[in-house]
Amino acid sequence: MMSKNADSKTFEARNQMAFYALEELVPPNHLLRKIDHHIDFNFIYDLVEDVYCQDNGRPSIDPITLIKIPMIQYLFGIPSMRQTIQEIEVNVAYRWFLGLSLTDTVPHFSTFGKNYKRRFESQSLAEQIFAQILKQCVEAGVVDSKDIFIDGSHVKACANGRKYTNEEVIVQAKWLAEEMMEAVQEDRAIHGKSF
Repeated sequence: MMSKNADSKTFEARNQMAFYALEELVPPNHLLRKIDHHIDFNFIYDLVEDVYCQDNGRPSIDPITLIKIPMIQYLFGIPSMRQTIQEIEVNVAYRWFLGLSLTDTVPHFSTFGKNYKRRFESQSLAEQIFAQILKQCVEAGVVDSKDIFIDGSHVKACANGRKYTNEEVIVQAKWLAEEMMEAVQEDRAIHGKSF
């Protein structure tokens, strides 16, 4: 038997009012709950204290939020910051992780970008934050250093689609191929294999 939602039932479901705590709406095994359980982000306040003015200006975006938003983007494979902000607006788990209520305004993506650039432009600051988060993950036992994967591809990056420098890439690729072939031939000679 086919069920069909009548228009009046849909209207009632969409306009239903209920009392829920945000805590109840996020599944207990959600990845963001696990991250929140193992990582204490409060160390960020001490690291960024000198990039904020204590007695002047309007309230800023919380620095922990500025770190957690890109984490959401990368963890869940969201392709752009604009889309990440849109997802945060409607995703209860993301709001919970950021400490935002259902009625809190999510920062505009351009405001987020400007704040992030002004506050975290220093590469050493980003490295310090990453190192501290990694340290906490290791201490919590959620990082296994037994297997380490490294990207070993040798591809020259070119972000400008209108600019082409084929000569340089070909020379580098040829040099790399020759160097690799020499290493293979040396290994064959050591192990007594034919060329």
